[in-house]
Amino acid sequence: MNEDKLIPINLWLAGRSYRIRIKPEEEEAVRKAVKVADEKINEFRNSYAGKDDQDFVAMCLLTYAVDATLEAFKNPVIEKELNTIIKKIDKALED
Repeated sequence: MNEDKLIPINLWLAGRSYRIRIKPEEEEAVRKAVKVADEKINEFRNSYAGKDDQDFVAMCLLTYAVDATLEAFKNPVIEKELNTIIKKIDKALED
């Protein structure tokens, strides 16, 4: 990545400031993503008393990882291949 075209921005997530360098055209998307993640962390904070921020950040990360994994299975190409495999397994079990 060309370092010359990156801009520094400050972000707040889970009550902490982070300085990162990003492409200028990505700034709006990054800020929105941080806002959504921070809201999710606050939801966990309000739902699970007695935990520390690291727990809430980890729970937020896990939520996004699961969502991304589940979204991959909704891909029509993957879904078609999975259905083909399931049909082959069903046929093999019938025989």
